Parts: sequence; structure tokens; C-alpha cells
Amino acid sequence: MTVAGVAAGPVFSNTTPLIALAGIGRLDLLPALFGQVHLVDAVVEECAAGGRIIVPDLRALPWVTVVTGTNPCLPGLILSLDRGERDTIDMALKLSARQVVIDERIGRDMAELLGLPVVGTLGVLLKAKALGLIPSFVSATQQMRLNGIYFHERLLAQLMERAGERD
Repeated sequence: MTVAGVAAGPVFSNTTPLIALAGIGRLDLLPALFGQVHLVDAVVEECAAGGRIIVPDLRALPWVTVVTGTNPCLPGLILSLDRGERDTIDMALKLSARQVVIDERIGRDMAELLGLPVVGTLGVLLKAKALGLIPSFVSATQQMRLNGIYFHERLLAQLMERAGERD
């Protein structure tokens, strides 16, 4: 199966992008960009645990496929990641994911080291802006900041410029 001409293979997301997008009411960007999104059960549990930002019941969303994590067969350093990150990377490897949506620097680095294609929440917003799915990259990131989600200022500046929204 392909989505918008993209190679087959599932897309996995970790917890933070789900929380960040739920906080601005734009979880819909994930299925719009990727079609079906796979989540390991640990990520679903982390989102359901609650917090400052409420994430809807992910199991009830038609575009979510929940995957049960298995005993990870990963290098020792990966095992030091939190359960959601570790299981996401492990299952993404086992199921030959075409993309992994993850924000945490160490998790991103580990996924890339293992050969997984990685995009973060800001990359999702940039793609959404380019496709006309959101009116403003900057507005979306400002809303996230109001929710307590922060990104490196230099990275934000580079991506604002790429989105054509730099002052």
C-alpha cells in the first residue's frame, strides 16, 4: 500500500509528537500526511496516563493501529531509552517502518543510527504547511509553546525560513 506515492511500510509515532499535536488540536495531520499510523502499546499508555495536555483515546481513532511491543533486540544503549521510545524504535525496525515520528534527541539519534527515517513534530508541521494543511508554521509552533512544548530556537528559525515565514 502506498500513501501519496510514498513507499510501503508503516509509520510509527512516539508519545511527544502526539501530545504536541493534540495540544493544538491537529492530530489529524498525522493521517493526512501518513495514512495509518502505528503506535506501540507503551505509547498509547503514556498518552492515556494524562497530563497537562489531554490526548484523545488513541485506540478509538480509525487511523491508529496499536502494536504490542515485544522483547527488544536492540543494542544496549537503546535499552536505556524510556519504554515508549525503545518499543517504538524496536517495532519500527521489526516492521520495516518507512518513517518514525519522534522528537527526543537521543531517541532520534538512535533511530537514525539504526537506519530508520526520522521526522519530528516540526517536520510534520513543515510538511503540513507545504501541502496547505495548516495556514502557518509559526502560529502552530507558538501554540505549542503556550502548551509548554519547546523546541531549539535555532532549529525553529531555520524551519521558519524554510516555511517562508521568517521575519
